[in-house]
Amino acid sequence: MKDIYGNEPPVPLGRAHLFGALAVVMVAVLLGSWLVLKMDKPGRTQRPIKAATEVKGDGSVRSKTEEAGADGMSWTNGMVHIPGGSFWMGSDQGFPDETPVHQVIVDAFWMDETEVTNEEFQRFVRATQYVTVAERKPRAEDFPGAPLEKLVPGSVVFKPPAGEVSLEEYYKWWIYLPGASWRHPSGPGSDIVGKGNHPVVHTAWEDAVAYSKWRGKRLPTEAEWERAARGGVERQMYIWGDDLAPAGKWKANTWQGKFPQSDNGGDGFVGVAPVGSFPANAYGLYDMAGNVWEWCSDWYRPDTYAQSPSRNPRGPDDSFDPNEPGMAKRVQRGGSFLCNEAYCAAYRPGARMKASPDTGLAHSGFRCVRN
Repeated sequence: MKDIYGNEPPVPLGRAHLFGALAVVMVAVLLGSWLVLKMDKPGRTQRPIKAATEVKGDGSVRSKTEEAGADGMSWTNGMVHIPGGSFWMGSDQGFPDETPVHQVIVDAFWMDETEVTNEEFQRFVRATQYVTVAERKPRAEDFPGAPLEKLVPGSVVFKPPAGEVSLEEYYKWWIYLPGASWRHPSGPGSDIVGKGNHPVVHTAWEDAVAYSKWRGKRLPTEAEWERAARGGVERQMYIWGDDLAPAGKWKANTWQGKFPQSDNGGDGFVGVAPVGSFPANAYGLYDMAGNVWEWCSDWYRPDTYAQSPSRNPRGPDDSFDPNEPGMAKRVQRGGSFLCNEAYCAAYRPGARMKASPDTGLAHSGFRCVRN
């Protein structure tokens, strides 16, 4: 299944897959004096929401008022109102799992203006003592055959190969690095000091769900995500138009140069960029293309669109990935700083990706929504 550039879709990584490889090769909330409600068109607004929940370190959840006043209410500061309506979902210019292009209706919702940042995630961890998947010791029963000495906390980090490699040999630029986590995105010795406005990475799906619940929010459905990304503009190749770099200007944090050896930083960044570094889309959302992949709530199936309901689709009841039939996957959207024309080109709003929900990576983050 090749894309418009003649490439096979990139194979997603999972902790189980990487441990298997190791076994083989030994590898401000600002409160004003008034509220603005814009329920008929998009824009940054504030309105009361119900108290959030607390997720404790063991994963249990209980009711909690987070950033709330005496009346138990909090606000949608930093969120954008996405109007309800219909749009054309999918693409006939990408991978087969983006077809058929079909009309979908979604109800209005609110979406975070940016990806969740290190500062925001750190506030969550401090309040709840939550421990991310990457910071937990993997269980031997989850990774049969893996050497016990390799079952240590860590995450998947991108490391450019020294020489020429085939684009099918993704394991030559991805490594499971002990000690890598959202606190140490490049592994031991690295940190997030001075990077509070960078998107949090190395977050597994489970971590994203936990944070969302704590904020009284949730992850977007795949349909909601694409509705928001397109910004009310139909059937464009990119969220800003049909030209990847109009007038020679890059519109998202992606890879320029020879992949995977060298990113020349033509867009102003090498690696993750601070949120909001590029222009917002028509709805006022930042980084809906590039920077880091964003988790959605849906299970992944390549045939989802062939059987999806037309109103408020929530995704299939189960997962199937023909590349790894035995591994359940969740949907990711938006592409990342590693995407380029030679490999994946997934900064298109119709592009879909899938990943094992127990896996965090150096280019995976998320943002939240609420009704």
